[in-house]
Amino acid sequence: MSNPRPAPDNLSATEQSLPAKIGAVLFRHRGWLPLLFLGIPLVMPGSTSPFRWEVGLALIAIGEAIRLAGVAAAGTVTRRRSRNVQRLVTYGIFAWARNPLYIGNFLIWLGFVTISGVLWFLPIAVLLFAVEYELIVRYEEGVLESIFGREYLDYKQETPRWIPRPPKFPPPPGEYHWAEAFKSELSTFLQYAVLIAAFWIKSRVMGGSGGFWASWSFKRL
Repeated sequence: MSNPRPAPDNLSATEQSLPAKIGAVLFRHRGWLPLLFLGIPLVMPGSTSPFRWEVGLALIAIGEAIRLAGVAAAGTVTRRRSRNVQRLVTYGIFAWARNPLYIGNFLIWLGFVTISGVLWFLPIAVLLFAVEYELIVRYEEGVLESIFGREYLDYKQETPRWIPRPPKFPPPPGEYHWAEAFKSELSTFLQYAVLIAAFWIKSRVMGGSGGFWASWSFKRL
């Protein structure tokens, strides 16, 4: 982790590329864009079941655990919609993958699609999120290259972008702010509650007054 520093005057070639410029626009709206994708499984008919709810909720829990670990290590200051990043975080879960928050988001939204039972939308959701996050990360990587230079390039070379793996070398020590992370995620937890309630209501409406939940003990697939 480096000391705080101001943003540089010169932008890296990566930050000036077309994918990064598109990613900059998506970055500013990344908080609500996934909700547009969830509109389809919310309104389209689907065949859900207790098993799909269990799988979906497990994906959501795992994804949120990854998010919390990332927020606790990075802190909330580094998550502002600004290119003025103050420090490079390379410890904790960031030693395993460079984008743990996006990995967590990906699992969370796939969990909601699984709950919906609109399984034909799963590959479409994977493609949409892959394109969105790939462009956003191009922008973020360009910003980090502009600010931290060789320090970030070395980290980038040693740490995978998406598929986590154990770090080759012991990561540097760092601070973890779990209370701050949980507080920061309160609005996210509220979103989960609203979406779970919406999909629960949808399952009740589509399955009749007792069809879905009354069959919990008998329907496992």
